[in-house]
Amino acid sequence: MFEFKKILFSTDLSKSSEEYFKYAAYLAQKTGAEIHILHVVEKLSSDARMALESYVMDDSKRAEMLKARKRQAQKKLEQMQDEFWANVQPEELVVREKVKSIKIIESFPTEAILKTSRELEADLIVMGTHEKGFVETFLGSVARNVLARSRIPVLVVPLKHK
Repeated sequence: MFEFKKILFSTDLSKSSEEYFKYAAYLAQKTGAEIHILHVVEKLSSDARMALESYVMDDSKRAEMLKARKRQAQKKLEQMQDEFWANVQPEELVVREKVKSIKIIESFPTEAILKTSRELEADLIVMGTHEKGFVETFLGSVARNVLARSRIPVLVVPLKHK
């Protein structure tokens, strides 16, 4: 039998993320595994970085704008976690103790997810499909690339249709 000790939950902070997180929480509850939450703020493309440098001349203001992206993501992730745990049954709140880390990094998503899973020595990656719909045959490019390159199991939770 497989044993899960560490689950990496990768979130894009979309509205569906709460549904995806339910799977990580359920698996942690059933197996006793830790949950490590990761959100990757995608690096700016060279065009976007050049535009930012062209319109914001002050180096410190540019740096502050880039830091603000991570702060906003952190705030949203914390809010989503608070809302998630506020809506679970009281007896399920013990699972919240399984959340051992919440990490926001700026990088390329696929590489960051795979690198973090290796660093944590995770046993499972849980993530959702892209919220934009049937793009790239049901999976977003990040989920597809993680599936193709991961050396550990990946649970990709499909987007629920309304």
